Amino acid sequence: MKSLKKILATCGLLVLLPGIVQAQALTAAETAELGVRALLQTVAASKGFFLTDRDRYFSEVETVLDTFVDFEAVADTVMSRYASSASDEQRQRFAAMLKTTLTRFYGASLVSYNGEELVFLPPSNPDADPRADTIVGMELRGGDTNLRLQYQMFLNENDEWKLKNISLLGINLGRQYFTQFSALMTEHNDDITLVLDNWK
Repeated sequence: MKSLKKILATCGLLVLLPGIVQAQALTAAETAELGVRALLQTVAASKGFFLTDRDRYFSEVETVLDTFVDFEAVADTVMSRYASSASDEQRQRFAAMLKTTLTRFYGASLVSYNGEELVFLPPSNPDADPRADTIVGMELRGGDTNLRLQYQMFLNENDEWKLKNISLLGINLGRQYFTQFSALMTEHNDDITLVLDNWK
């Protein structure tokens, strides 16, 4: 895996020399590493606002998540089999709602971050199709506990790796939110608008 310094240097070179240097797309693991390191840096710099200006803290976290998370893909993952029944407007509305939900859950989970070591785990299936969805595993190691995260990455239509699901603290957020969405669909007779109106 390239070091963060090499990745940043490559990105900087591409900015300086557009049209001259042909970029080699970042891998899923490299994209995840850039994203999570930027996120941890932001959390470390902003966590003082968690108690004094929580909206500002979550806004800082959301700004970073926007750079590597495809929230519409997250919405499709959560809706699962119901996604095909949703209109574009409903999917976009749900994506915006999940952005808030995910930002607050993830941001609150990381607020205790205090410079612990970030370690990326070996891929579980290194010989898999390089364009297939990829799970990138990592741990924050320090103190008495390790915080394990798994990012599910996919290639979008622009051949960019984006995140569409997270497992955090052993909790698969996409699966957890699907269970909530499915229960609301049953409660509201499969009316997606009512489900979104009652999403919390």
